[in-house]
Amino acid sequence: MNEVTFRAAQPQDVQLILSFIKALAEYEKMSQDVQATPELLHKWIFEEQTANVIFAMAEGREVGFALYFYNFSTFVGKPGLYLEDLFVFPECRGRGYGKSILKHLASIAKERGCGRMEWSCLDWNTPSIGFYKSLGARPMDEWTVYRLSEKEILNLAE
Repeated sequence: MNEVTFRAAQPQDVQLILSFIKALAEYEKMSQDVQATPELLHKWIFEEQTANVIFAMAEGREVGFALYFYNFSTFVGKPGLYLEDLFVFPECRGRGYGKSILKHLASIAKERGCGRMEWSCLDWNTPSIGFYKSLGARPMDEWTVYRLSEKEILNLAE
């Protein structure tokens, strides 16, 4: 594995962030669901600061990225780091970059005093599931994720 360094995304990286999001969506067979634009990413990541993005740097370029934010566990009484997206370009996989990203995020979580680090994974993504379990992560089988889309939010808010 090449040496991995990390850099925080800057406002001028919105197109690069979007390219990672689109590559992840393609991998997850969800390209039709991508609504993000450079303008939206700029607003919510850099102006409103609702999420953070880091890039894994190796081989002279960005080889992977992670988008994360902080939540709060009332049971633990501490913040948690929620990993929304983790993606390593297919041609760069198998070189330890994904593990390096997770280790870096764990360091951030430790530094921030987080009691948890969580993420979701599609049930069919067996390579990632095996990878996550090898790191000591465990699936939360007794929990089901529920979601309201923007339309449902607007209906409920009326």
